[in-house]
This record gives sequence, structure tokens and C-alpha cells, in this order.
Amino acid sequence: MKNNSLFALERIRVAWQQAAALPQTPKYLALYKAIKNCVLNHELPNNWGLPSSRILAKELAISRATVLMALDLLLLEKLIVAKPGSGYRIHHLFDGDTSPTPPIPINLSDHRYPTISEKGRAFLKNIDIINRQPEVGIAFKPGLPPMDVFPINQWKNLMNIYWRYVKASDLSYGPSSGTQQLKQQICNYLHVSRSIKATPDQIVVVSGSLQSLYLIAAALIEKGDGVVLENPTFPNVHSIFKSFSAQLIPADLDAAGMQLDAVPLERGQVKLIHVTPSNHYPLGIKMSLQRRLELLSRAATAGAYIIENDYEHELANWKNAVPTLFSLDKEHRTIYLGTFNRLLYPSIRLGYMLVPPQLAPVISALQEHSHRFVSPALQMVMSQFIERNYLFQHLKELMTIAQQRHLYFTQHFEKLVPGMQLLSNEFNSLHAVAIFKKPVDVQTEQAILEVLAQNGLSAFSLSKCALKQPVTTGLILGYSTVREVVIQQKLQQMGQLIRPFLV
Repeated sequence: MKNNSLFALERIRVAWQQAAALPQTPKYLALYKAIKNCVLNHELPNNWGLPSSRILAKELAISRATVLMALDLLLLEKLIVAKPGSGYRIHHLFDGDTSPTPPIPINLSDHRYPTISEKGRAFLKNIDIINRQPEVGIAFKPGLPPMDVFPINQWKNLMNIYWRYVKASDLSYGPSSGTQQLKQQICNYLHVSRSIKATPDQIVVVSGSLQSLYLIAAALIEKGDGVVLENPTFPNVHSIFKSFSAQLIPADLDAAGMQLDAVPLERGQVKLIHVTPSNHYPLGIKMSLQRRLELLSRAATAGAYIIENDYEHELANWKNAVPTLFSLDKEHRTIYLGTFNRLLYPSIRLGYMLVPPQLAPVISALQEHSHRFVSPALQMVMSQFIERNYLFQHLKELMTIAQQRHLYFTQHFEKLVPGMQLLSNEFNSLHAVAIFKKPVDVQTEQAILEVLAQNGLSAFSLSKCALKQPVTTGLILGYSTVREVVIQQKLQQMGQLIRPFLV
């Protein structure tokens, strides 16, 4: 019996016992009413299969003829349908409506319930800052690698090998900070690719950088603590620290990266400095070695931790590599964030952070209490993916394809979207930033994004990345997962959609 039929049987059994207990009720009517009530109360979802008449008769200890009489009544009322080869299925009468009652409006100030915490209200208030979009299409959604070149067969084979040899004991809970095998492989990978020397004890495996930031903020931030952020920066980073009631201190960028001269970095004024030095998001500026050394020195003076969010290190450092802050740091004050979501595929939800020894216990304790851990099966497969050199092979392919698509995108963008211009034609990221040639306010920028989404095109807002006035409006566009022939078609469509806003 299919799983949904098995669940349906248990639900019908309970309803049958209640209906059959009523005096002077024929058994076929009791069964008819039992199933009918389950359907009308949406206790059985639309299109779920019912157990066969033979199974119902056996499990309910009634004759099959009784069951068939009840099913005939349900067929007449169109509460079930008979499908050749698949038996009887539930049929809701209200076009897929699966709610038995209208949803109750949520009122956070309703005196009947406990009040939402101050932190809860802050996160609710700032949810709109986060970059979230409906799944309208991959062109030109930022943050996506060339997903069509991901080695699915290699990954599938590793997954099959894992399940072929897995032991029952392996199915238990794993360490919250990650499996030892994956942590060791991440250490090896970072040592080879970034000259970072770390031990597995410093690695914390997470679902992505947003989880890392949440854990760091929970471990360190009190209300009013100073947090320095690049301006502009990831809206998600802005949202996290704002929701923890930190005092946000913007640091502007120049050609060498984050400018520190105007930032108050005296002891006690700042607790955290967040930076994306390989590729300042979203502008793609690489922080110079001199500026990195200056940042480490200023952070030491301030007694602050640095969060090095190195989300696109491979692309930004494929030539003219600059040492990471983590490798330059001699005082254990840098927390290093990395992710495989932007290298493999986003739904893998797998990242990591390297934490200073003094922070490891509190980060692990927070993870134990909240996020638990990434699936051990996924971690084991990722470990093998690195160990067998599949990751490096994939990165070489990714870089080749991404660079080809970047060249094609930049060559065609301004002639197909004439009202905009790219800030840079340099290949250092999986996204490109385009600004409007004529002044466009934030409301118009938002209207453009909505029109694009309605027509199956994705983009992120440039203005949302700003931490202070004045803001620059524009679009953040991902190109790397879109084939060349589709790039041209989608850019032409984008130009046509944007044109009415720019006349």
C-alpha cells in the first residue's frame, strides 16, 4: 500500500470508530460519514489515494459490499473519484483549497497572547531588508554559479557509495560543528587554495553565511554595540546586525577597498568589523594588501573581531591573489566565512567558518541549542568530493564557463539595455552591477524590479545595499548560470521592459 493510503487508513479508522459508535447507524452510512467528514475537514489532502475496498473491509472488520456501498455514495457526491489503475482518490470540491477555515489575522499586540520579544520584533521589522525573491527564473538572479556544469553524476555516485556502505550507527546524531572528515578536508582545501593553516577544531560547518552571521551576532553583540560594515554591503548582513540592535557604522569604499580613516576604531567603540575583502559586495572592489594590514592593526587597537566573508575568493583571486586577512592575522581576531553554495549549487546549503580558539566553545554551544547540524550524509559526500579532487576539477570548469558568459554578457549588455551601464567589465564575480544613465529614484527602481519579476526576470536592488544617504540606484545581475543564447534573448527583453521607465 502506498504511504498516503496508509495514512488515510489510519485517519479513516479513527473517524469510523466514532461514527460506528452512534446507535442505529448502518455500517455503510457510518463509513460514508466517516470518510466524508475527513474530506470536508481536509484531514485527507486532495488527490490522496484511498486504501482499496478489500483493505478497508479487512482493517475495519466489515464486508466488502458494505465498503462499496459507502464508496458509491462518496462517488455520487464527487467527494472521491475513481481513476483506472490507481483506485479511489480524494477530490476536494473547492479548487485546491486546503484550509478548513480562513486564516486568523495575526495581531502582535493582541492582549490574549504573550508579547513578542524585542529581538523578535526587530527581526520581523527588518525582514524586508533581506534579498528575497519569488522563484521567477534564473536569468539574471545573483548568487548563482553555472549550475548546468555541476558534475551531477559524480555527486550522485558519491551519494550512492555512501548509502551502499553506511552503517546503522552512522544514522545517529552527528557533532553539531560538523563531521571530522569534512572538517579535515576543508582544512586541506583552504591550505592549498588560500594558504590558510587551520585545524579541524577551528571549523564549524553551517548551512551558509547567514547562519554563521547569526551565530556570531548571538555570541558577541549586545544592544548598542558598534559594528562596522562596508557601504554598500550585503542587505542580509545589514539586516542581521540591525536586528540584533547593533549600532551600524558604515565605512565607504575607494579603489583600495574599505576606507578606515573616517571610522571610529578606538577601544570600546567597536566590537565587530564585517568585510568582504576579496570582492567587496556588490561593487567587486578587491581590498589591497596595505589596507588589509591597516585593518588588522586598527582592529587590534579597537579590541574588535573581524569577520572576513570570503564568499567569492576563487573568482577574485584567480590571478593576482592577495593573502586573506585570516592568514595575515597574528592575534586570533579574524572569523573566516566560506560557502560552497556559490561554487556548487545554492540548495546544497553548505558552508563553514573558521573561528578563533577563544570563540569556539560559545559558537558550538549556540549551534547545539539552535541550528543543530548539516546532514552527516551531505557532509560525507562533500568530504569525498574534495578528497577525490572533484572540487578543484569543477572549479576549473566553473571559471572557464563563467568567464565566457561574463564576456558575452558585458559585450551585449549596453546595446540591448541602452538605459543602463555596467560599473565594470572586469571578471571578478558571478554578478555584475549596472546603474541607470539617467537619475532614477528608489521607488522607480523598485517598480522596475517588480516588472522584471512579473516577466520572469530576476535582479537585486543596488539601493538596498546602501547604509546611508545618498544611495545609488541600479541592478545587481547574475549572468553565470545563463547560456549565451539565452543571455542575448533575456537582455533584449529586459531592455524593452525597462525602457518605459527611462523616457
